[in-house]
Amino acid sequence: MTLIAVVGATGTGKSELSLDLAERIASGGGRAEIVNVDAMQLYRGMDIGTAKLPLADRRGVPHHLFDVLDVTEEATVAWYQPRARRTVEEIIERGATPILVGGSGLYVSSVVYDFRFPARDQTIRDRLEHELERDGVAAMFARLRVADPATAERVDRANGRRVVRAMEVYELAEAGHGAMLPETPVPWLPVSIIGLSAPRPDLVERLDARVGRMWADGIVAETEQLLKQGLDDGVTAKRAIGYAQASAQILGELSEAEAIAETQRLTRRYARRQVSWFKRYPDVTWIDSADSDRVDIAAGAAGLPG
Repeated sequence: MTLIAVVGATGTGKSELSLDLAERIASGGGRAEIVNVDAMQLYRGMDIGTAKLPLADRRGVPHHLFDVLDVTEEATVAWYQPRARRTVEEIIERGATPILVGGSGLYVSSVVYDFRFPARDQTIRDRLEHELERDGVAAMFARLRVADPATAERVDRANGRRVVRAMEVYELAEAGHGAMLPETPVPWLPVSIIGLSAPRPDLVERLDARVGRMWADGIVAETEQLLKQGLDDGVTAKRAIGYAQASAQILGELSEAEAIAETQRLTRRYARRQVSWFKRYPDVTWIDSADSDRVDIAAGAAGLPG
């Protein structure tokens, strides 16, 4: 198998399983390297809030596309896709197996499938951004839902940037430009997709506890350092769940309890969207994250030796 992807909701243990698979490959005489497909783990200094695996815990497995952007830089799928695909190709050329790991659905799709980007039109974009500022994100999302209900189901209605882009894509499509992802996705390379899942009550409990640990581990102090590096000037990074709430706490807009509760709520909502996104993928091997045989099941699905 040329490519392995480990996907699923946040908090399901994707990083650990990817390392276990890398070690299984090594035990069979091969080599594996890991490629990040988590949009927020692209950022330097955003460690606690993204649950980024420390260097000391990476078991000697090479990791790619972590810590490659400053918080003032914008992370986009169009920026990410060619870099990730080039990284995958280089790993294969070295005779190793690339393992994609992460939960950012659009980023995963951009690498795994035949994924083409619609054209951009700055005039349309400027007009839509002006309308967003004037009317608000709820009004623009309502327009999107009428114009393109299928896309509206996939877009975060609270993310003005995503809603504007969806409306831009819709208007360009009306003018004859292509869509991003075919109805029946075609793999870019032969791929085994491993999906980690957990019963909803278990996942909620795990995610709430994880957010509590983020505060205990120092996300507020980490955010203070990122603010000094220009976090507020960023487009993508400043919206990251956890960091936005820690920033509000630093500014006195939220108490610590309120910041934690809001982060927990948004994390649970994000996990639901991740589950919905990956459930649409064809040919995924789904594994309960608590299954004691999960490594063997994943290795079998990827065609690795026992």
